[in-house]
Amino acid sequence: MGLKRLLLASIVAMSISPCILLPLASSEEIFPEAEGPTAESSDELWLRSGPPPRVVDVEDYGARDNGCDDTEAFLAAWREACNSSDYRSMFLVPEGKRYLLMPVSFRGPCRAISITAMIKGTLEAPSNRSVWLDRNLQEWITFEGIDRLHVLGGGTLNGNGQQWWTNSCKLNRSMRCVTGPTAIYFRRCTHLVVEDLEVRDSMQMHVAIAYSWDVLVSKLFIAAPGWSPNTDGIHVSNSKEVSISDCTISTGDDCVSIVTGSMFVRVTGIFCGPGHGISIGSLGANNSWAHVSDVLVEKAMLLGTTNGVRIKTWQGGHGYAERITFQDISMHNVTNPVIIDQNYCDSNKPCHEQGSAIAVRNIHYRNIHGTSASKVAINFICSEAVRCDGIQMQDIYLVGEGRYATCSYRNATVAQLGYNFPFCSAEM
Repeated sequence: MGLKRLLLASIVAMSISPCILLPLASSEEIFPEAEGPTAESSDELWLRSGPPPRVVDVEDYGARDNGCDDTEAFLAAWREACNSSDYRSMFLVPEGKRYLLMPVSFRGPCRAISITAMIKGTLEAPSNRSVWLDRNLQEWITFEGIDRLHVLGGGTLNGNGQQWWTNSCKLNRSMRCVTGPTAIYFRRCTHLVVEDLEVRDSMQMHVAIAYSWDVLVSKLFIAAPGWSPNTDGIHVSNSKEVSISDCTISTGDDCVSIVTGSMFVRVTGIFCGPGHGISIGSLGANNSWAHVSDVLVEKAMLLGTTNGVRIKTWQGGHGYAERITFQDISMHNVTNPVIIDQNYCDSNKPCHEQGSAIAVRNIHYRNIHGTSASKVAINFICSEAVRCDGIQMQDIYLVGEGRYATCSYRNATVAQLGYNFPFCSAEM
């Protein structure tokens, strides 16, 4: 972990040459500096600002570090903290303790103006998959309908997902496909801050944010084996004004995935690997409508991932992915470093050519350097029905591991500015 953090720090600190987006506005105009919480916020800073919070300790409601189910104690403590008449309240999970939690939902709205879940200890999911059979299989820990929620503290969420992975249809085609739980899920939250946590070995996705607004996620350490299926690091859907920064993510799926309904998302300072890279999508599955816009991914390092920066859409979908910028990114031994795939097909059956597709337009790549594990380093596989439009590449340098790398595209309009290697040419 020390090497990853050192590499991440070197990226964030590196000198960046200014580039101009044409015809788009600059990233500063699209993502202006907003007032409110920043990546430098911490539990100590929070405690120093404003009146002291009312502290509600889960141990005062019966939670014990003894391997027994602590779910009811946590819910009782949450109700007390959420309904507090104090200006601020704190839901405290003490340091140095381990607590077993079944699927649990912490719901708002809260009477307290601001509430903090201070997770200093370790939360453990049940390791036996059979425990989940009669329960909600979609989520382990959920925070829902809460305004001004801070979740932080330096603690750990351990999903104990090994039984889910080995019984996945992705690894064993004879198994029935079952959606595994997400470790921690934020739904319909506003002015949300999530920082300084370790989330590991989730059954499926680690951190999910949905139908939320004004979200800051920072300083997360997310880890699962590279072979663990569907274990996305941070998954964003139907949310606006989301900032994800300074996270270290090693999983068996996308380090960060941004899917339909997401707008004004900024991802910066991410270390990713192993994993499937940083992805927009997938979008448009089952002929659905989908849209993502105004996304900036910058100052990332990807190491040994199966994809780099990727946009993936299914044939037959409707909608758009537009105004997306990938810039100041370093890659080492990455397969498919830069890819748009409008023919994405994550299915056991072949996906047939269809007459509609998600429109992919105004996509900008700037200052992306590194090494490609695949011969084709840059690949834009676009639809005949709906071509990719407005792709711009500037100052790209990707070389093969001991060989030349190539770039190709079809059914796309590509502009190349500055110095680019490999140079892109259309497939004949």
